[in-house]
Amino acid sequence: MSEQSSFLIACAQLNTIVGDFEGNARKILEAARQAVNIGARLLVCPEMSVTGYPAQDWLLREDFCKTAQAWVESLGMRLAAQAPGLAVVFGSVLMGRNGRKNALYVFKDGELLGVGSKQHLQQSIFDETRVFKPGHHSLVLKLGKRLKVGFAVGDDVCCEDCLAALKQAGANLVVSIHADAWTKDGCRQRELAVAGSASRVGMPLVCVNMYGGQDEFVFDGHSFACSAAGEVVMRMPSESTVGGAIDAYALAAGKLSSVRQAQYSGEAELYDMLVMAVRDYVYKNGFKSVVLGLSGGVDSALVAAIAADAVGPENVLAVMMPTRFTADLSQELAQKCAQNLGVDYVMRPIEPLFAAFMDLLKDDFAGRKWSEAEENLQARIRGTLLMAYSNKFSRLVLTTGNKSESAVGYSTLYGDTAGAFAPLKDVLKTEVWALCREVNARAGFERIPQAIIDRAPSAELREGQVDEQSLPRYSILDQIIAAYVEKGRSVDEIVKSGFERAVVGRVVRLIHRSEYKRRQCPVGPKISRAAFGSDWRFPMTAKLGTTQEKR
Repeated sequence: MSEQSSFLIACAQLNTIVGDFEGNARKILEAARQAVNIGARLLVCPEMSVTGYPAQDWLLREDFCKTAQAWVESLGMRLAAQAPGLAVVFGSVLMGRNGRKNALYVFKDGELLGVGSKQHLQQSIFDETRVFKPGHHSLVLKLGKRLKVGFAVGDDVCCEDCLAALKQAGANLVVSIHADAWTKDGCRQRELAVAGSASRVGMPLVCVNMYGGQDEFVFDGHSFACSAAGEVVMRMPSESTVGGAIDAYALAAGKLSSVRQAQYSGEAELYDMLVMAVRDYVYKNGFKSVVLGLSGGVDSALVAAIAADAVGPENVLAVMMPTRFTADLSQELAQKCAQNLGVDYVMRPIEPLFAAFMDLLKDDFAGRKWSEAEENLQARIRGTLLMAYSNKFSRLVLTTGNKSESAVGYSTLYGDTAGAFAPLKDVLKTEVWALCREVNARAGFERIPQAIIDRAPSAELREGQVDEQSLPRYSILDQIIAAYVEKGRSVDEIVKSGFERAVVGRVVRLIHRSEYKRRQCPVGPKISRAAFGSDWRFPMTAKLGTTQEKR
């Protein structure tokens, strides 16, 4: 097609690694080659795609930023040789007299056409104000005979003042590069926010988002384009891919039809994000296989399923470590679950080790009742064995605790919390059950035995133990946690919504008293708007009476 008839924009949902300049540049070059092959005139790569994102305090190091700048210049020249005639926009750090900025660069045929920088910095989970200074200028470039493109970074596209400035500067289309982390319902909210800004200012736009896992953050892709009326006319899937080619002339002229509204299945999308988070954490940190404790309970069964889908069942080792308190049914279900998932499975009874510890401590413990000391000792033996497998066989240890347990401290330091990555760190217990049903539904058979899903949860650390002897029912507990932690509701507000004050007060006290435990737990994927760790920054030492409970 001639220039007069079309101007194709291609979108690259790249999966980058912080500090892997060579690897990230290679991905941008490969995306450029693919864009040329489909006839694109402009390729859009995500925010900070040269450095990886979030680079956090690496950006405070001058050597890191200088290396990034050198790769920007090198990449511009290499793009000229491998993708002639293609304009490419990508993100990196910009060093200047006024500090470091979150910037975008536009290159074509070896020439730097322009540089833009992020004006509205992310102040919550990514804490960009710690490492960046805000930009102040809009970038508009003429890239086609009838096309003036305004460029934006991240949240700038949701700010009407930024879009209005681009429009006033002559832009008839906006291209925005993003590294927007996924949360439950986040894709829909992102679209609504961006499309809403576009419609209010009357500017069509293309929004390209990063894909992949980076420590606790998961980036979902889901790049899209919308008309000046705010109607979504192109939407990409959640995967690392180059595509979404869209005719900028037709988009700017309002000639593209809206696409069907995305149908997001909560459990299906959440499960896929957890799988991606585990896969990227394992592989990006140089591991090939994982190990976990398989107890016959629902949490470890779900983690085993996620691991099998993330790195392949042949790379997953599940270890059953029973004691005198482990029910025969737990052992049977753990073995059946491992078989259904196709993962390697071994049983290593720890009763002799537990008995040896108890014998060693019998004089010290004499005359004292059974307590958490004996219970936690079993969990710590298990944690020690899993770390031994990790050291000997270079397997990364996945922990199996969920957000509900972590919230109220229903876990053992250096026991079931021992490990490198916690796939369910931000997943409530009721969501665990829903995800297990999702696993079986998409498989068409019981990958996770139904008996595991149906049985009462128990740590099996003493005779006849079940979780609800120590905790409210999970159906109640999770609602209180969601209200207090994720929605920021006060005790009084939660009580007014229909919960007993004594129960709410107890849960809130447990949440704050358990902060010291959570500080020592492994990282895990953030999938809610208030994950413990990145979003939750309460002191470990505090007077609990100051919580929002009515006195």
